[in-house]
Amino acid sequence: MGGGRDIARACGGRAVSEEITYREAAGAAIHDAMAADSRVFIMGEDVGHYGGTYAVTKGLLETFGPERVRDTPLSESGFTGAGIGAAMGGMRPIVEIMTVNFSLLALDQIVNNAATLRHMSGGQFNVPVVIRMATGAGRQLAAQHSHSLENWYAHVPGLRVLAPATVQDVYSMLAPALEDPDPVILFEHVMLYNRKGPLDRNAAVDLRSAAIRREGRDITLISHGGSLWKTLDAAALLAEDGIEAEVVDLRVLRPLDSATFLSSVRKTRRAVIVDEGWRTGSLAAEISAQIMEEAFWELDAPVGRVCAAEVPIPYPRHLEEAALPQVPAIVAAARAALGKKGGPA
Repeated sequence: MGGGRDIARACGGRAVSEEITYREAAGAAIHDAMAADSRVFIMGEDVGHYGGTYAVTKGLLETFGPERVRDTPLSESGFTGAGIGAAMGGMRPIVEIMTVNFSLLALDQIVNNAATLRHMSGGQFNVPVVIRMATGAGRQLAAQHSHSLENWYAHVPGLRVLAPATVQDVYSMLAPALEDPDPVILFEHVMLYNRKGPLDRNAAVDLRSAAIRREGRDITLISHGGSLWKTLDAAALLAEDGIEAEVVDLRVLRPLDSATFLSSVRKTRRAVIVDEGWRTGSLAAEISAQIMEEAFWELDAPVGRVCAAEVPIPYPRHLEEAALPQVPAIVAAARAALGKKGGPA
C-alpha cells in the first residue's frame, strides 16, 4: 500500500499507475477537478502565492489564476461562510482550513449552516462544499496545531466525513466528494504528506465503504488516517509471532461502514481500535459500542482501545510520541485481547 513498487505503465500516452507522494496526489486531485469543471475553485489561507501550508496547492495559482485560487484573510469563519454561500449559488468550492484546530473558528458555519441547511429548507437548498483540513500530530507543532478532532465532525448529521490514508484514496475521494450535494469534510493527516504509494488516476473509490487493508483470522485491528500505517506495522510484528491480524481502514467516518468492521469482528472474535483522538468520547468509543451492541455474543474478549493520552499534545518530540498511539501499544493491546503476554514490541 505504501511504497516501494514502481508499477507505472503507459496506456494511450497516460500513466495508468504511478508512484507519487500523498501530497502530490492531493494536489493532483484538486488540479484535475478544477480542469474538469469550471465551477470548482479553491480558497483558504496561503493556498495561492505560497502554495499551501503543506505545499498541496503549489502551482495551482499559475495554472488557474486568482479567480479560482483565492488567498483569504485569517478568518476561518468568514471564508468558510463564503464557501458555503458559493456552494448554494451553484459553485463547487474547495475550502482549505490550515489545521483542524483552526476549524473550531468555523464550527458555527460548518455545523449550524452547512450541515443543517438542506434539512431546514425542506430540501430546497443543498450545500455541495468540500472542506479540507490537516489533522493529527507528529511534526512537533504543539497543542494548537496537532489534535485529531475527526470524531467531533463525525458526530454531526448532515456531514460526510472522510479520512483518506492512502495515496489512492486522497486522490480518488475528491471527485465524488465534489459531486456530493451535501457538505464533505476531508481530513488529511500531516504525517502522510511525504508517504509514497501507487496511484491509478482512473480508479474509483466508494465513499460509503471501509477497506480491508490486511486479511487475518485472529484479531481485527480497526483504524483510519495516519494511525493506519502504525496499525499495519503492528500487524506485521504480530505475524512474526504467529498472530494474523485483520486490518480495517475505516476511511469514511460518517456514515460509518459498520457492516465491514462487524463482519471482520464476527470472523476473528476479537477487536482493537486505534484512534489518535482522545479516549474519552472518542470515535473508538462509538465503534466499540457498536461492536458490543451488534456482535457481543461473537466476542471472545473485551474490545480494546489504543488512543491518545488525555493531555494537550506536547511540543517536545519524546513527549509528543509518548502521547500518541504507537506500534508497541497496539501490539500489546492485541496480545492482551488474545490472552498473551510479552512478545514483539
